[in-house]
Amino acid sequence: MTLREKLVADLKEAMLAKDELRVSTLRMFKAAVMKFEVSGAEKKEATDDEVTSILKKEFKSRKDSIEQFRAGNREDLAKKEEAEMKILEVYMPEQMSEDQVREIARQVIAKVGASSMADIGKVIGALMGQVKGKADGGIVNKVVKEQLEKLGEVT
Repeated sequence: MTLREKLVADLKEAMLAKDELRVSTLRMFKAAVMKFEVSGAEKKEATDDEVTSILKKEFKSRKDSIEQFRAGNREDLAKKEEAEMKILEVYMPEQMSEDQVREIARQVIAKVGASSMADIGKVIGALMGQVKGKADGGIVNKVVKEQLEKLGEVT
């Protein structure tokens, strides 16, 4: 079952259960997927990678909204966004730990022959290709900087 098929099935299930928050969240997610599918020259069904990419954007949007709502003293709206995030988490791929990212970063640094912070772009580019969808970009950036700074100290 593709991620898109799971989304549609879960939406039907939520509608039957009359779970209003889940229905509205999944409808919003499905609408974002459908918008993507018709946005090109011709209509196509989104792949799992594309659905995951859309999901990450929705997730990030909610994180930003939570920060804004908390800054504006609107805890009620922040809690609603958090509840929506919990619903969407089910569709997120399992995330790698920082240690797992660190190990892959070591391998990539050796592979591309990075020796200083000047090589950060090469390393992050190669690393993101391997961990796309499985690791947060902020963690990847932090780990690569740590590793390259250690290399700079050694040389």
